Amino acid sequence: EPTNFLDLESVLALESFLQGYTGAFLLISHDREFLRRTTEFTLEVEGGDITKFPGNIDDYFEQKAQLREVLSAQSANRELKRKQIQEFVDRFRAKASKAKQAQSRMKQLAKMDGIALKDLPVRARIKIPEPVHTGRETLVIKNADLGYGDYTVLKQVELRLERGAHLGVVGHNGAGKSTLLKALGGRLPLLNGELTYGYQVSLSYFSQHVAEQLDLNDSVLDALQRTAHSGVKGQDILNMAGSLLFSGDDVHKKIRILSGGEKSRVALGQILLKRSPLLLLDEPTNHLDFDTVEALTEALRAYPGSLITVSHDRSFIGRVANQILEIRDRRLELFPGTYDEYVWSLQKGVMRDRESSEPEHAVATTRVSTSNKSSTRDESKRLQSQVRELQKAIGKLETRIATLSATRDRLTTELLTQQGIAAQALAKELGLCAQEIESLETELIEKMEGLEGAERALTRPAL
Repeated sequence: EPTNFLDLESVLALESFLQGYTGAFLLISHDREFLRRTTEFTLEVEGGDITKFPGNIDDYFEQKAQLREVLSAQSANRELKRKQIQEFVDRFRAKASKAKQAQSRMKQLAKMDGIALKDLPVRARIKIPEPVHTGRETLVIKNADLGYGDYTVLKQVELRLERGAHLGVVGHNGAGKSTLLKALGGRLPLLNGELTYGYQVSLSYFSQHVAEQLDLNDSVLDALQRTAHSGVKGQDILNMAGSLLFSGDDVHKKIRILSGGEKSRVALGQILLKRSPLLLLDEPTNHLDFDTVEALTEALRAYPGSLITVSHDRSFIGRVANQILEIRDRRLELFPGTYDEYVWSLQKGVMRDRESSEPEHAVATTRVSTSNKSSTRDESKRLQSQVRELQKAIGKLETRIATLSATRDRLTTELLTQQGIAAQALAKELGLCAQEIESLETELIEKMEGLEGAERALTRPAL
């Protein structure tokens, strides 16, 4: 879990380091985007077994789904065959002419082992109760300074939040993201300025330490019922508990015996059941598993109320937030773009030193002189020839990549049905195939950049 307490710029720097790292590394992280960009194999630890899957985290989830389908089909076919053999045995066991065949089928039936289908991890689905209706404006903070005692963290804060806005707060560690949420949530008095909430606006505030405020003598169900809005039904509370992986008798577990992650899930459930039209969430995904993060992401995306969240999980904040608020140099500023564009801008900053020390890919560009028309014609012919050669090379690369992609898909399907040495051999072949595809795709991008440069030079008017 190396990314849990890193700010985005630090995560990007670590990500860049690992992408160029020539040694081996074993990584545990709940940051799906980080895993997607840094790993090429996935180890699954589940039900006492360790299984190695080729590819990154996205490939792992896809292969798990495919494996489930293959095993389900095999199990269904085997059960059908078992049924057919049993019918034959029952029908002809007493007939002398068929007795030998029936006995042979009985032995065959005895040897048939059922295919054990492992249960996949619980797929959580979180349904947040509809928030209380409010006016158009949710929150307004004017000319405010935020901080602690004589120390000012944020200066001249101005923010107007409308109903339905989902705001992602970004900035390096120590910039004041949590300070902002504490002040907006009434946990931290303003040093000066004004903070007002809209008509009928109540808020729910989740922080990294909110789980410490749970009553240790409560059960999971007691804790959820204690803060749920009066309009929330008992079944909705049980559904919320189940979606946070507390099902059956688990809802009667006492808070005192829960792990830190389980307590965080209870605290999150309390927040979501309040029907608050304004949610303030500070790192809500830190102690959640993949499936629960995915379920929470989908639920918050569809949440019709207002939301302000701080998170280091790029996949989460990129899908939940529809506006980005950047904190830099003690001030707030709305970023004029999407979260992906914000990350891209940071990546360019993180990678700038490295890029300046590496040779750029050669791109065909040419300056055309007006003093020599013959030279201009020769240059034009050269560029036309270069364009044709690049187009031909691109076509060959695309064909080869398509062929290898088909081979990769075939090997992946075969791997799902193999075990032991055969599976290891297939995994090795699949890894080599994936490496060749990656290399060819890199070459394809370089050729396409070269083609773009040549075409641009070819169409540039003479000066």
